[in-house]
Amino acid sequence: MRTMFVFSNGEIHRKDNTVMFDDGQSKRYLPIHEVDEMMVFGEVTLNKRFLEFCTQQEIIVHFFNFYGYYCGTYYPREHLASGHVLLKQVEHYLDSEKRILLAAGFVDGAVRNIRQVLKYYENRGKDVSDAADHAAKTLLDVYGCSSIENLMALEANMRNRYYEVFDSIVGNPEFRFEKRTRRPPRNYMNTLISFGNSILYTTVLSEIYKTHLDPRIGYLHATNFRRFTLNLDVAEVFKPIIVDRIIFSVVNERRIQENDFVSDSQGVFLSEKGKKSFVTEMFRKLETTVKHRGLGRSVSYRRLIRLELYKIAKHVLGEKAYRPFVASW
Repeated sequence: MRTMFVFSNGEIHRKDNTVMFDDGQSKRYLPIHEVDEMMVFGEVTLNKRFLEFCTQQEIIVHFFNFYGYYCGTYYPREHLASGHVLLKQVEHYLDSEKRILLAAGFVDGAVRNIRQVLKYYENRGKDVSDAADHAAKTLLDVYGCSSIENLMALEANMRNRYYEVFDSIVGNPEFRFEKRTRRPPRNYMNTLISFGNSILYTTVLSEIYKTHLDPRIGYLHATNFRRFTLNLDVAEVFKPIIVDRIIFSVVNERRIQENDFVSDSQGVFLSEKGKKSFVTEMFRKLETTVKHRGLGRSVSYRRLIRLELYKIAKHVLGEKAYRPFVASW
């Protein structure tokens, strides 16, 4: 998956068989034929011809507002959509036992990967043992939950205990976690969490587009008036080993500092420079390869997400029970 980022303000036009970006001072052609997805952070205008071109080229376009909040996605006509897979997804959603089994798998993967992150930092002298013990105890209850609500409450409690040790892992008073705040985030750490999660949600959505799965049918997150939910489910498994590890790295190594944020009446947000820095680290991480025990070869983090989606498809088709990916590092 090749990603293009647009941080500047301007206009995007289709020009013959390619795309041109005009920022008011200069015009430049974008290498759109080399792109699978676009993430637009700047204030841009575009027209129907550009969207038609994206459909032809199967390019997904994600939009974020000034504050870095995800606004929405131009999701081209599904070229791999499968009616049979969609029916099976719906079947697993409507059957309460089948739904909770899949939902529990996502929570199980999330908690196990949280535990791996905590083990990593515990081995480096960080005071996270209580949270690690709580994660281990949580795993005993995941598949025993009788409802989605109980399962989400169990996961939320675990994640809150996990967030409480962020200060121990980071050790930077300027990046105190304090408590989880969203829309708007109230401090630097919450801003990084929200922004990183938002980028991961859109990344998973782009990967779903390359499969037979329908992103509207989720299991842990209710399929209701949200446009997409399956990407939220799958992202839970990968947040600890992608987003959280990036946050710890950029803060501890001071690649993102206090001057990379801006504050106003709406809360605390990353500046354009801060967004660029975080996105750069995020996509460097996604292209990093790790040894996959099941395959016996190295794959990128982005590929791990795609493989997770294939496992979900096999599960709903009755070919193989879903087991979440768990990091071994």
